[in-house]
Amino acid sequence: MIRVLLVDDQALVRSGFRVILETQQDIEVIGEAENGLEAVELAAELTPDVICMDVEMPQLNGIEASRQILTAAANPKNSLGAPAILVLTTFGHEEYIFDALAAGVSGFLLKTSRAEQLVDAVRTLAAGGALLGPDVTRAVMQRVSAQHVEQPGAVPQPSRAAATDGTTSHGEATSNATAGLNNTAAMDAAGLTDREREVLALVATGRSNGEIAIELFLGAATVKTHVSNLLQKLGARDRVQLVVWAHTIGAEVL
Repeated sequence: MIRVLLVDDQALVRSGFRVILETQQDIEVIGEAENGLEAVELAAELTPDVICMDVEMPQLNGIEASRQILTAAANPKNSLGAPAILVLTTFGHEEYIFDALAAGVSGFLLKTSRAEQLVDAVRTLAAGGALLGPDVTRAVMQRVSAQHVEQPGAVPQPSRAAATDGTTSHGEATSNATAGLNNTAAMDAAGLTDREREVLALVATGRSNGEIAIELFLGAATVKTHVSNLLQKLGARDRVQLVVWAHTIGAEVL
């Protein structure tokens, strides 16, 4: 059973999430908090598997609450392990994404996501995975692209935009997968092979291992190995950090 803690300052939002999640036989909502301080206290008391965390809340915001929860869980005296934190935010607040990543959260979804996306996200995080929803991926890309335009010497924008669903067209030639990796110096410094750059470009669009395998005509096990190598070479904790690393250093998707 996946044990979930809901954190949001709006009671109606918490109720809606509870109804969605408790329709699933493998998910149990074990508590609710209406601010960050309560979240920190309940996380220590209830030891949930997954925390659905709002960002803007009174007394203590969701980013700082996440940081405190994960810092406490990392204490050697704590043998229960850290919960996975899913940040649920509204569109236009993408500036929080990078702060949340630094705090150690494992996933992001917009509150406008479908009910099944929330359920899938909770299961993914509970299984030790990470998640960056398509809409949030676009927000990351747009924010980083804007920074590139503003900063002298920044990596230029690619000539074609990403598809509206946050992925490139599956009809593109596979050779195009690396065309958006403009910061070759960073790739070289990380020691990435040509194939790893192709895989990274597709990970950066939010593709799953299965989708990458189809795109590059590889076996699923081979793709998994490439992703593991990327995590190790780039010092990333999970796929979410791979996505942000890619876009931050100039590996924009086509």
